[in-house]
Amino acid sequence: MLKKIAKITGITLGVLLIAAFAIPYFFKDQIKARIEKALNESVNATVSFADAEVSLFRNFPKATVSIEKMAIINKAPFEGDTLVAFESLALKLSVMELFNDETEPMQVDAIATKNGLINVILNKEGIGNYDIALKKPDEKGAAEESKPLSFKIKSYEIENYRFRFTDQASNMKVVLDSIQHTGVGDFSNDVLDLDTHTSTNVSFSMDKANYMRNIPVSLDAILGLDLKQSKYSFKKNEAKINDLPLKFNGFIQLLEKAQVYDLTFETPTSDFKNFLGLIPAAYRSNIDNVKTTGQCSIKGFAKGQLTETSIPRFSVAIASNNASFQYPNLPKAIKNIHIDTKIVNETGQVNDTYVNLNRLSFAVDQDVFDAKATLKNIAENALVNAQLKGVVNLANFSKAYPIAVDKPLSGIIKADVSTEFDMAAVEKSDYARIKNEGEIDLTGFRYTDESGKTMDISKVLVAFNPSRVVLKEFKAKTGKSDLGVSGVLENFYGYLFRNQNLEGNFTLTSNQIADSDFMTTEKAAQSETAKNKEPLKIPAFLDCTLTAKANTVLYDNLTLKNCAGKLIIKDQKVTLENVKTNIFGGQITFNGDVSTQTKVPTFAMDLGLNQVDIAQTFTQLEMFKKVAPIAGVINGKFNSKVQLKGSLNATEMTPDLKSLNGDLMGQLLSTTVNSNNSKLLQALDGQLKFIDLNKLNLNNLKTALHFENGRVTLKPFDLNYQDIKVSVNGSHGFDQTLRYGLTLDVPAKYLGREANALLAKLSPAEINALGTLPINATIAGNFTNPKVTTDLKAATTTLANRLAQQQKNKLVDKTKNEIGRIIDRNTKPGDTAKASSKEAVKNKAGDLLKGLLGKKK
Repeated sequence: MLKKIAKITGITLGVLLIAAFAIPYFFKDQIKARIEKALNESVNATVSFADAEVSLFRNFPKATVSIEKMAIINKAPFEGDTLVAFESLALKLSVMELFNDETEPMQVDAIATKNGLINVILNKEGIGNYDIALKKPDEKGAAEESKPLSFKIKSYEIENYRFRFTDQASNMKVVLDSIQHTGVGDFSNDVLDLDTHTSTNVSFSMDKANYMRNIPVSLDAILGLDLKQSKYSFKKNEAKINDLPLKFNGFIQLLEKAQVYDLTFETPTSDFKNFLGLIPAAYRSNIDNVKTTGQCSIKGFAKGQLTETSIPRFSVAIASNNASFQYPNLPKAIKNIHIDTKIVNETGQVNDTYVNLNRLSFAVDQDVFDAKATLKNIAENALVNAQLKGVVNLANFSKAYPIAVDKPLSGIIKADVSTEFDMAAVEKSDYARIKNEGEIDLTGFRYTDESGKTMDISKVLVAFNPSRVVLKEFKAKTGKSDLGVSGVLENFYGYLFRNQNLEGNFTLTSNQIADSDFMTTEKAAQSETAKNKEPLKIPAFLDCTLTAKANTVLYDNLTLKNCAGKLIIKDQKVTLENVKTNIFGGQITFNGDVSTQTKVPTFAMDLGLNQVDIAQTFTQLEMFKKVAPIAGVINGKFNSKVQLKGSLNATEMTPDLKSLNGDLMGQLLSTTVNSNNSKLLQALDGQLKFIDLNKLNLNNLKTALHFENGRVTLKPFDLNYQDIKVSVNGSHGFDQTLRYGLTLDVPAKYLGREANALLAKLSPAEINALGTLPINATIAGNFTNPKVTTDLKAATTTLANRLAQQQKNKLVDKTKNEIGRIIDRNTKPGDTAKASSKEAVKNKAGDLLKGLLGKKK
């Protein structure tokens, strides 16, 4: 009996196990079809997802329905915009729910989703991309809309989502990043308590001005939900903005055409740490053990309706009187802190919102800093009025407030600045309505970075007037470098508030600039590269000119003297105008531009080289080393004009040699050749024994090169070595491969032993009468392993043939002359008939000898 029971139990378990594996496959198509049907019947958008399946094991004994990699893409007027996308969505529910009729709602225990995006857009016409629900038929008697995927949920979890809201009309953007949110409550009831936990980072900008950037916000709350009335009330709760604690009371209710707000909030305590909690953690260190005196209260309310034409009335007030704080590990305190700030709207009209910073002041020792400002009429034409006055001794301030530097700061900032303007005046550059005045003065500033490099700024003086910001003086030293800068910034407020270009004109002077003083250490550079893989871009908002002059510039291993020129930055392009420097014993001039307008940065440059040393230029400049590596063994100077263009490495902004194309035209001056430093010339020297390349005269030789697609083509040219003419043509690659040809017109006397044996019995006149012989040389391989071949043997054969012909002609002429002399002796003067007979005999004798000598043996 026990064996039968065990057997039956085993079979049953086996069947259940098989069923558990089989059911997901049986229902996979059904689940996928129901999802597709629900989406097609519900939304006017393009929906895609990678897969949908059901599992009985992930949350056993419950079933799990999951959807992978879903995206909802808008149609017109938001064609191509992503509304929702997520990596996964999982529903936990009873197995029996899988057998429900399509019209019955699913009882879902839990929903979990992660790695998603919700992207809400309002266009300038006020239309939202979220309005994708298909409308019900208007005809009378139309069938009711089915609800194949209605849910009744008990809990849900959202992990790592990003919510992005863009209002194109006001140019407002709100981003909630890294959203983590959970909620537990029984949604089968119309009235319930929802226990929620939320954390996210908030960013808020309007019209290109950033008001919040990645501010951490959290909320732990029990919310009272009335689903029938769409009303959500705050019960037990605590929120944090940075480390500032807040508590809420009241409710939010969603109506068909409005949202109703009746909320109040305040800090649970009045400790001044509340205000420190508002400061981002990166700028204030840990505040747990900070000693504070005085109080700080933050409270406010929002009451009224949010509609298309109005907002709730609201108020946010921050107040503190005669407070102080001191960090436990710092010797000084910041005292006499007064804060009186209000953000208020009393009418419910957006334009009636105003900000009053009535007072913000503090003192460190005897140095006092004061600021106040107002902002009104924010929606139509914002009015700004601000004053800033005070002294900050950085040495004292860094002893009272934690500043993340390895070595203490020094320097004194004195400010006395006021401004009053409206945004319309800024936009139209109507300086009559802009009132700016005052100066900011910085002296004795010293800063040391993490690698130990120190920047000493002895003086900075900035003056403000209605039309511009004037940099009257800037003097600084760092390492081996010194800088002096002056100039003006135009349209500063247009850039700051209206996203207009920042225009400027500056002059820089320096005795010496060393690029190493402004470079990060290798370790720091690698770390920064790891963080930022984005290509370097010239800022689009810059429209500036810099006229620079430096006696010495130390760049990498180069020393540049008497550097001067103009740099124009505009439209994501840097243009160089008549930039000159003395280097390599001569002068180089630059004209051209570097542009980051396209995805791959480009450059186009014209170079003028005058009297520069050849060897230094073609060994110390990487690009020239690729263009003409053989030039490195030539001593002397040259003049050249070079035209270059190509693309740049997007992160390092160095030329991509594969994209380089251009032309070089040059003239060599007072040159000598050192073939001992070139394997190519040594190989050529070994094949052409009659030429000593070290004695090659290249003076005033003019050359032209064209380079494109990684290859340099030489325009053919001729040169002379003693009484030998040499013609050169061919090309080489940036990969150092060689394809060159030489044609040499060589006198016979240079052809070596075999030729000398043939020439030994000839007179100098006879040798000269032989003329020159062409010798062809081919150069292949590469610069480090060249392959040189010649047709020298063919030239020797040609010489032998010429000698044979010369001797044959000589013998014929000699014989003809001898016969002529014999006839002359037998002919008397005046004997005309015999004279004619003599000439005929000479010709016949000559023909006979030619025939005999011409026969092959």
